[in-house]
Amino acid sequence: MSQPTALENLLVLDLTRILAGPYCTMLLGDFGARVIKIEEPSRGDETREYGPPFTARGASAYYLAVNRNKQSVTLNLKSTAGIEILRALARRADILVENFRVGTMDAWGIGYADLRALNPRLIYCAITGYGQTGPDKDRPGVDTIIQAQGGIMSITDPANGAPYKVGVAIADITAGMNAAIAILAALYHRDQTGAGQFIDLSLFDSQLG
Repeated sequence: MSQPTALENLLVLDLTRILAGPYCTMLLGDFGARVIKIEEPSRGDETREYGPPFTARGASAYYLAVNRNKQSVTLNLKSTAGIEILRALARRADILVENFRVGTMDAWGIGYADLRALNPRLIYCAITGYGQTGPDKDRPGVDTIIQAQGGIMSITDPANGAPYKVGVAIADITAGMNAAIAILAALYHRDQTGAGQFIDLSLFDSQLG
């Protein structure tokens, strides 16, 4: 008989790609949540093409490494039908995680304010490079740039050499872990109050922390 899991019966909508967001939702799936990964129809998450290595069936090991314990569906969020399906899912969801540029989801009519009106208990986590406010909010966030700006490259360079990137995408991974922790805290808050929350999570803040 299987043991109950910490996040059993919770539904997570994963609208993320690359690493920080998928790592966050992978952790939630590992804790027992049902995770539905929503990808755009023509290509999906671009890490499906990252490699080698690929499995014998042609799947990217990179993609598989951070997308276990998930179901997958494609939705065209630039279409009316796709938006309506997303809204229907959001009505039943506990958590939504996205990593579009600031304002993208709002422009599509599925930002936090829109979805909160449908589901006040929804916990909505937006992962961006530099957060929802401030002078850099519209800039895309890339792990290598965040590593440089955060200062970690200054302690990983060879002796008397130039700053050097950490071998793994540490800014993405740190942000993904922080997002998962913030979501767990928001779930506790919801248990106490019944209210969902908006989580503004940035790679840059995570790297500085």
